Formats: sequence, structure tokens, C-alpha cells
Amino acid sequence: MQKRIRAKERDAIIQSLKTGVTPKIGIQHIQVGRVNELKAMIQDIKRIEDGGAAFRLIIGDYGSGKTFFMSVVRAIALENKFVTVHADLSPDRRLHATNGQAKNLYSELMINMATRNKPDGNALTSVVEKFITQVQKEADSTDSSVEKILHQRLSAISEMVGGYDFAKVIEAYWKASEQEDEQLKACAIKWLRAEYNSKIEARNDLGVRTIISDASFYDSLKIMSLFVRQAGYSGLLVNLDEMVNLYKLNSSQARKSNYEQILRMLNDCLQGNAEYIGFLLGGTPEFLLDPRKGLYSYEALQTRLADNNFAKQAGVIDYSSPALHLASLTPEELYILLKNLRHVYAYGDTSKYLVPDESLKTFLVHCSQTIGDAYFRTPRNTIKAFLDMLAVIEQNPDISWQQLLDSVEVEEEKDSDIGMEYTEDAQEDDELTDFKL
Repeated sequence: MQKRIRAKERDAIIQSLKTGVTPKIGIQHIQVGRVNELKAMIQDIKRIEDGGAAFRLIIGDYGSGKTFFMSVVRAIALENKFVTVHADLSPDRRLHATNGQAKNLYSELMINMATRNKPDGNALTSVVEKFITQVQKEADSTDSSVEKILHQRLSAISEMVGGYDFAKVIEAYWKASEQEDEQLKACAIKWLRAEYNSKIEARNDLGVRTIISDASFYDSLKIMSLFVRQAGYSGLLVNLDEMVNLYKLNSSQARKSNYEQILRMLNDCLQGNAEYIGFLLGGTPEFLLDPRKGLYSYEALQTRLADNNFAKQAGVIDYSSPALHLASLTPEELYILLKNLRHVYAYGDTSKYLVPDESLKTFLVHCSQTIGDAYFRTPRNTIKAFLDMLAVIEQNPDISWQQLLDSVEVEEEKDSDIGMEYTEDAQEDDELTDFKL
């Protein structure tokens, strides 16, 4: 007996894919292929759980399924009792900045914090509550004061850069819980989300001398990874997508500063200076390989991220490399994906399939003739076209799939932002930015 798919999951999957974005729920119903890549990521998850760290660049063309792959890894991490945070980089969200963009990115990550019980985000409060509950249980079982156990649990964090005030904010949250002071609890969460813009305001509300700012972006993530571990979770997985936005920065100094931040993360993860944390960074091939503006323009990163020559000579892929190039889906895997989509569209009921197996093969042949092998290398538009065809057949049962196939238009996936660059403030711009012939 086949399991039916809930309407909520079905609608979320179909509506997301029709607009070209990754669904937030139900991805297990449509995941196909990339077995070796997922095995490598599962090994990373186990390494983080054992007290290590992981760093991966997920590289793939526009529409090739990077975001989807990262969402699958995130779902696996959640099932393994991880806390995950995720955000897309944009002109006002980046890894390093002086005008609040790194702070904005940290805030977005904290808002999107998720656990297995709260997979949709906004889990920061429940993580803090879980930590407080664990401290209280330990205090009860050892006949110690809560304050003493709290200090013991947070001692390692207090010694880190910015850790003293972090510990003080957690202590303030505990006191607010004891006194049922909702205002103080809200202030503590506001600080943890990097939503304070003034140190004076934070000192008045919480008695701390610092706030999470651009300069403390990465250190604050490392503190959070230790904190979630203390709260009883396996570790912290940080998903950062749309890294190409760094590549598009017009200022070479701004790019270099962000690439230095990436180098710091990479070094810490490889050398064992970070614990219980993993980074997944999604980007396009030019973001990595462009020798003028990509990561390869920064020599220290190029040497660490270069391909394994022995693997290249043997014609195989080294899945242990920090830069993981997503393999294209094979035509067979795309066929299975279309079967999965047809199944989801019918709510998991085989008797409600709108088109037969024969139509799937014919559809893929049509795509191949229209845009060549791009239909399985970057399948986003192929998927959108297939779902559009199913929608028409569902709404017009008298129209056959054969009639529709000749009129189905599938376009090759292109980056809509090609040629765009993000300019910086005058002090960060290149000297020759405005030079024109």
C-alpha cells in the first residue's frame, strides 16, 4: 500500500518548483541521485557530531540543484539532532563588512535557526529554553545551585572572544525565567539575534558591554556551536547560499575582505580550531574558478581549493575535497525525478496519475531536442515546464499530453544577474572603478 502525500506537502512542493525555488518541506518525496555526494556529507555530519568541524563549497551551475542539495543535507542534519541556520547572501548580507551587512547576515541566520521539532525556523528561543531546562535538571540531581551549574556549563564559552557577554545574556535569560520577566527575556533574545544597534542600549537592558556586530560575526557563530552542544544538540550546521553575491562585489577590497573571512573559516575547520560546527557554502563555478574575481583570485584559497590532480588523471571525483562540484543528474535520474513529481502531483495515489510512463520519455526527448544536454545538467526549467504541462491537463481533461508536447517551451537556464555588480561606498571602491574609455 502506497503512502498518501498530505495536501500541505504536495502543494508546497508543486508551488515552489513551479516558481523555480526549493520547497521547504517534503523534499524526501522528490530527492534523486547524488548518492556519493550525500555519503560525503553524512560523513561530515558525523565528524561534527564527534567534536570536529567541516567546510564545504557546494559548486554548481544556475538551476543545477545546489540549493535543493543543501536543503537535503540540512534535513539529514536535523534528523541527527543538529541545530541548523541558513541564509542567502545579498547586497546587504555578507560575511565581512563595516556597514552592518555581516551583522544583518548573522541576524538572518538566527531568525532561520531550526531544530527537528521546529524545522521552519525561529528556534532560537526553544534552544535557549532547552539549555535552561537541562541546567535545572542537573542542579536538581546534584543538589547544586542553578547558578553554579550555569557557570560551569558556560565556562568554556566565557573564555572565547565575545563569550563573556554571551554567557551573561544567557544568565539574564535564566533570571528572567525565574522572575517571569518577559521583557528581560525578549531583550536577551534580541541580543542573541544581533538586533541591538547600540552598546549603550544593550548595557541599560542587560548589563553587557558589547553587542554582536560586523567584527564578531564569525566568532559569534563559533560560540553558538558550543552553546547548542551544551543545550543537548549534536552540533551546528551553517548553510550560506548565493555566495556569487561576493563575486559580484565591484570593490576588490570588499571581495578580498570577504574571501579572507572564508579562508579563516576554512583554516579553522581543517586545523581543528573549530568544534561542533559545519559550513555549507553554495556558489557557481565562476565564483570559485574565476582567476580575476572568484575565490581563485585569492592565492591562499586557490591552493587549498584546487582540484586533486590524481583524481583528475584517473577521471574520478575526490569527495573529500573542500570544494564539492555537484555532478549532473543523468537522464535516467531525471526520468525518476519526473516520475516522483507525477506521484506527488497525484497526492501519492497511482490511480490519479495524469499522464502515462510513455509521456515522461517523450517529454525528455522533446527537452533534449529543444535545449540539448542542458535539460539534465540544469533541470530547473525542465521541471517547471513539466509541472506546467500537468497543470494544463488537470484543468482541461479533454486535452491530451500528445497535443501539449509540441507546444511546450523549455528554455536553457541562464543567470538572470549576469553583468550585475554591487558598488560599495567611496572609501572601498577601486581607484579605477569609474574609469571609462
